Amino acid sequence: MGESKREVAAVIGSIVVLMTIGVLLFSGSQVSTILSKVGSSIPSGSTAGGTGGGDSPASEGGDQSDAGGGVSTGQAGTANDAPIAPPALLIIHKGTLTLEVTSIGPAVASAADLVTSSGGFVGGSKETGTGADAAATADYRIPADAWERTLGGLRGLAVVRGQEISTDEVTGLVVDLGARIANLRATESALQAIMARAAKIEDVLAVQKQLTDTRGQIEELVAQKTSLEDRAAFGSLTVTFVLPARPAPAATRPPGWDPAGDVEAATAKLIRVGQKATTAGIWFAIVGLPILVALGLAIGMAWLVYRGYRLVDRRRGAADSTAG
Repeated sequence: MGESKREVAAVIGSIVVLMTIGVLLFSGSQVSTILSKVGSSIPSGSTAGGTGGGDSPASEGGDQSDAGGGVSTGQAGTANDAPIAPPALLIIHKGTLTLEVTSIGPAVASAADLVTSSGGFVGGSKETGTGADAAATADYRIPADAWERTLGGLRGLAVVRGQEISTDEVTGLVVDLGARIANLRATESALQAIMARAAKIEDVLAVQKQLTDTRGQIEELVAQKTSLEDRAAFGSLTVTFVLPARPAPAATRPPGWDPAGDVEAATAKLIRVGQKATTAGIWFAIVGLPILVALGLAIGMAWLVYRGYRLVDRRRGAADSTAG
């Protein structure tokens, strides 16, 4: 009888140990399962209601349904039943404008006053050249609701020499960025809930890594969305101010036949030829003639020496033949 009791106690003890091990394994696998689901796409219904961030953590965490999941579901259902207002159009305006003005300084000042009175501001300006070559360039940021009115006012300041305007509709892109940000914020909330329940160091580190990556993506998308909204709120216009072009010189017509002019031109040519000939004669008489005389004397003396040498040579030859 005592041996039977010991066997029953051993069996009960084994069952308790197995159950404890199973509970520990289940708690670790639950955190791993939740981590594997975090970061997946959030259903469109969650973001459409504006309070979908509360639904996603509940569905991903599993245990959060007791913490208000039913209330979130009811709010989402109410929001889905209500009509969704279409988003306002977001259009980026940008362009360039070239104005011909009579004076650079007053024109630039008038344009700046016009832009600031419409709620815009001057982003930057630059003036180059002086006098007739003076010019100026200014960058204006103009509110979207005052774009056409301000552009018309700038065109009325002077003569328009060139204009290039373009628009880019970014409503869909901004809406898409907003949805992606909402999904990432829901993921961030789920990760924070998991962080609060995690018991193991490795689970805490894994959740922290995903939470850091998610927050980095949120900051990047928020920056892109803010930049697009800012560019859509204020259009960019570059205005160049130039002075009127200087008139081109009038073309001169070729003159007709003028005998008196031809006689005068020929006489002037003859005088120049005579002057050059006289100059050459003077140079020849002063420089060339003495050189020729000296050269003639040198040639004559050389010829006399040569003739004397030949004469002496012939006489010596004759004397030798007579002696023989």
